[in-house]
Amino acid sequence: MSPLLTRRRFLIGSTLGASILTLPGCNMLEQNTDIDAVLRSAESLTMKAQRVLQGRDALAREFAETDISPSFRVNGTNAPDSDEYAEFAEGKFESWRLKIDGLVERPQEVSLADLKKLPARTQITRHDCVEGWSAIGKWTGVPLLSLLGLAGLKPTARYVVFHCADELEKTLDGSGRYYESIDLIDAFHPQTILAYQMNGQDLSIGHGAPLRLRVERQLGYKQAKYIMRIELVDSFSGLWGGNGGYWEDRGYEWYAGI
Repeated sequence: MSPLLTRRRFLIGSTLGASILTLPGCNMLEQNTDIDAVLRSAESLTMKAQRVLQGRDALAREFAETDISPSFRVNGTNAPDSDEYAEFAEGKFESWRLKIDGLVERPQEVSLADLKKLPARTQITRHDCVEGWSAIGKWTGVPLLSLLGLAGLKPTARYVVFHCADELEKTLDGSGRYYESIDLIDAFHPQTILAYQMNGQDLSIGHGAPLRLRVERQLGYKQAKYIMRIELVDSFSGLWGGNGGYWEDRGYEWYAGI
């Protein structure tokens, strides 16, 4: 586990875990000495508390054009190490298709051109990275809710999984493939979009071309880049480490609410 991750989990765990331990009749350390269980409990409590206090549809703060940061760092991968992705990029993503499948009634394959024809949303928001930096950017894209409506969700669907082009580790079981997930509450949020533009220009490769997730009420590592496929699932049990995301499989919290 990296020093950054250790410090972050300690700060979050000590603060939230302490809050749990002060609840009447609740002594988590006596019930379970596994620190990961304490952190997971704290994470669940934080998610529920945030949604109760803010409301499911509460908006992240949006800014003015004059607030846009003069530079916006590239977070995570600079470019996927994938021959398939390189071919898409070489052809300016004309042959790229977004696949939507899993627990849906009507599986979809949608081109970038078709995505751009759908009703779009533009929002100027702040990106908060777990590494300690923030930047304000202008994002334009398709509300995720619209695409899920095209596909139609089956009653058992609970989570939206984003499969990405980048592979951060070469492993035999494929666990290095980058993926991320959110639940249907965040998927249906009006500010959750699949962005294809940043600051009025098509996404650069460094910033996630051709499509990236913006789920504005969560930290930067949830904003998956290089999206290739969206899968609707009822649980994370069949997904690599079973925790709902690449970084979550390595100890990060699944719910990264701000």
